[in-house]
Amino acid sequence: MIAVIDYGMGNLRSVEKALASLGAEVVVTGDPELVKKADGVVLPGVGAFGDAMDNLQEQGLEATIREVVAAGTPFLGICLGMQLLFTSSEEHGLHQGLNLIPGHVKQFQGDFKIPHIGWNDLTVQGDSPLLDGVENGDYVYWVHSLFVEPADRSVLLASTDYYGEVAGIVGQGNVYGIQFHPEKSSRVGLQLLNNFVKLVREGVTS
Repeated sequence: MIAVIDYGMGNLRSVEKALASLGAEVVVTGDPELVKKADGVVLPGVGAFGDAMDNLQEQGLEATIREVVAAGTPFLGICLGMQLLFTSSEEHGLHQGLNLIPGHVKQFQGDFKIPHIGWNDLTVQGDSPLLDGVENGDYVYWVHSLFVEPADRSVLLASTDYYGEVAGIVGQGNVYGIQFHPEKSSRVGLQLLNNFVKLVREGVTS
């Protein structure tokens, strides 16, 4: 069973439907005990970083996330969920994240379109079972105003170029993150989610 964490930050049902279409047993829940029982966990989300962390703390889910990650449960953050995996964010002030992967979330700055919305290609930079069937040049769908700067480039599995390098997929142990929207990214997005479902079923981490 894969738990999609409901912490009041939206974008839950589309992720649930995409996983279910791949044959996964999925439950959308904000119950820490149910999350702890899951074989895999997904943290989706859209909205503000600080609000998201406040909600996770208020619902007792921050400690739960740390517990399931420490137990080796495959864990996937999507969009805002990926950003929350990192140490801190500068969105509307400085906010502390889950610090599961060292790094900082930064605002795009420059004379170009923000937020970054649309289809951009991926450059594969790492080796992971999450990337099975994903190739250089595959296009995926992005909607974001901030980007992650990992402290250690070895966690970077794939990136795109949007007026500079933008982390698209990260992975460290049993923790993975996808900045773009796999549930809106056609074949490539479903391939990534299917790979995560396989990881959950097999109990495999990179």
